[in-house]
Amino acid sequence: MHVLVTGAAGFLAGHCVKDLLAHGHTVRGTVRDPSDATKVGYLKELGDIELVTADLTDDAGWDEAVAGCDVVLHTASPFFLDGTDDELVGPAVAGTLRILKAASKAGVKRVVMTSSTAAIVNCEAETYTEAQWSVPEDCSPYPKSKTLAERAAWDFVAAQPEQERLELVTCNPCLILGPLLSDRMSLSLHVVKRVLGREMPGVPHMGFSIVDVRDVAIAHRLAAENPTAAGNRYLLMAGHSWLKGMALTLKGAFGDEGFNPPTLPLPYPLLWLVGRFDSTVRAILPDVGAYKKLDSHKARTELGWAPRDVQTSIVDTGRSLIDRRIVTS
Repeated sequence: MHVLVTGAAGFLAGHCVKDLLAHGHTVRGTVRDPSDATKVGYLKELGDIELVTADLTDDAGWDEAVAGCDVVLHTASPFFLDGTDDELVGPAVAGTLRILKAASKAGVKRVVMTSSTAAIVNCEAETYTEAQWSVPEDCSPYPKSKTLAERAAWDFVAAQPEQERLELVTCNPCLILGPLLSDRMSLSLHVVKRVLGREMPGVPHMGFSIVDVRDVAIAHRLAAENPTAAGNRYLLMAGHSWLKGMALTLKGAFGDEGFNPPTLPLPYPLLWLVGRFDSTVRAILPDVGAYKKLDSHKARTELGWAPRDVQTSIVDTGRSLIDRRIVTS
């Protein structure tokens, strides 16, 4: 296959590029500036990749980017935990539609879109599967942007004549951990960075459903390759870890190297106080003490997807942050 990866310099996108190349596919990637070696240099070290200029907020370059491609992996989307609707929702929806229109016009067979469990879990359910949808009115800007962008994608495809219909698959990962391919820090890794680097005096009673970036990349490739994947959503989750468990895992792995992650509980009132001055802390306050049961059975059975265990992802994330000196003891 000839595959276009949008936002190729991103954390997940880079792993998608690496996995696609390793499995014999040809890859083109969109970036804002192909000459910026600090952002795209590592991509060229992965193998033979063509880089082209295109931006989610601009029509320019997309017709050329999708030309001749069989599949588009649309991984690019704005991501700020404390972003506003204007910063997140509009660009996510408009960027998605821009890519789908260009892909449809060019005769691309399939688009695999990176959505999120954020587009699933902001509603009431005992167990969350691909059948659930977040309620936009109840969402903060980031999950709202993921929900509305994915909804817009499915609506776009449904409105096409059946004989001309673009195939769409969405991958809905939870918190993505795993090793970095460059020194550019991914926002999803900040939870490990904060714990490993002792950026907090203790650990709040918070947990995360976790999936490894390498496994998310594999799922995107499987979703592109599998003929029966068209028209499906795939929730991607390997397991769950409370922050205290994450801290103990990191302490066990890196304690001999001088790292001593905090393991004492951090009371909610103290978190609330810190949140008045720290927007990142403020954004996570509603999740303190919450546990949502996610089911990734569909991806495992239909795609043959077999993610690695959560502890491996946590340790490999820590190792990457240490080796790149993003966290020091």
